[in-house]
Amino acid sequence: MFLRLTPALALIAAPVAIAAPAPVSGDLALVQRHLQSVETMTAAFSQTDRAGKVLTGTLTLKKPGRIRFQYQQGVPILIVGDGKALTFIDYSVKQVQRWPIGNSPLGILLDPSRDMSKVARIVDGGDPRIVSVDASDPRHPEYGRINMIFVRDAGAPAGLMLTGWVALDSQNNRTTVRLSNQRFNAPVSDGTFRWNDPRPNSHK
Repeated sequence: MFLRLTPALALIAAPVAIAAPAPVSGDLALVQRHLQSVETMTAAFSQTDRAGKVLTGTLTLKKPGRIRFQYQQGVPILIVGDGKALTFIDYSVKQVQRWPIGNSPLGILLDPSRDMSKVARIVDGGDPRIVSVDASDPRHPEYGRINMIFVRDAGAPAGLMLTGWVALDSQNNRTTVRLSNQRFNAPVSDGTFRWNDPRPNSHK
């Protein structure tokens, strides 16, 4: 098991919930409609950690529950969701870690049937073009928090475009992910979410 939250793990490792749910309405309902409308998505991403180190790659999402973060050439890590679990693979040390998708903030993206009023709230940032969604659990500060950013875009599903998110762990390690070149609902092969297990004599 990993003993600390790496920048890559900060993307996905923090379960989310909030203590005071509100009715799903307004912009929160719009976010949920957007997520329900997206069957597949591909995008380029850039990931910046608290030290300013930037990694890039390609994000691929397919419902139900499948996601892949393919990092740039030369980066020996991979993150894959297969519909049930998220897997973090570090090929440099032949290490694999898995946990349920439901225990990750990315569960909001991958399971839009969830009642968002129980896991998220809208944050007023003062710019009407931007919809900011914050998720955290005050009962478990060790889980950290995540903030997802959408912009209003009439050409995107339900009029919203996911542009990225910020994850903050309990040690205040911040990881920022920015998306670009988003494409929705094009065919994506199930084989995209397969991965090679680097551990000797092991089976997924």
